[in-house]
Amino acid sequence: MTLIPPPQVGDYPEYAGAYLRWIPRDGQLLQHLRHNFRKVRRLVRTLYPDQLELRYAPGKWSIRETLVHLVDDERIYAYRALCFARQEPAELPGFDPDRYVAYAAAAERPLENIMAEYAAVRQSTIALFASFSAAALARSGVASGHRATVAALGYHLAGHEVHHLNLVRTRYLGRRPVRPPV
Repeated sequence: MTLIPPPQVGDYPEYAGAYLRWIPRDGQLLQHLRHNFRKVRRLVRTLYPDQLELRYAPGKWSIRETLVHLVDDERIYAYRALCFARQEPAELPGFDPDRYVAYAAAAERPLENIMAEYAAVRQSTIALFASFSAAALARSGVASGHRATVAALGYHLAGHEVHHLNLVRTRYLGRRPVRPPV
């Protein structure tokens, strides 16, 4: 079992703390990524097709768009982790999530297609993070003007997913949020 020590303050940009707080600091990042995906998949299976198009406010993403956003974000953060682990010296660019969602054509994609892509990306992310040595996990780089370690990017991914899961549960569906670890 691969343990990935949780990042310390200074290993990630300040804004990422809002995501990292959702993930236990037990080193079980890969297990949390597996568990989070199962939670999302279970939730999505409970939805009617018209619920996938719900928006909790004008201009907000639909649930279907949120799923595609999670896939895009995971691909980008996993790429950043790969670059930092391999000691890429160049600063990596940022991205505009709203622009990515606008061009993703999520409404035109069957849910099964989105979830298959999500599963493939998640499997790839877990394999990537499992391949990193302790030294690689501690390396850092800069993306979008912010420095982060490889390990912090993995925890960011997991926490970002729980953040959006909670938005869907509370703002879209009126359900209780997933609780952060104590």
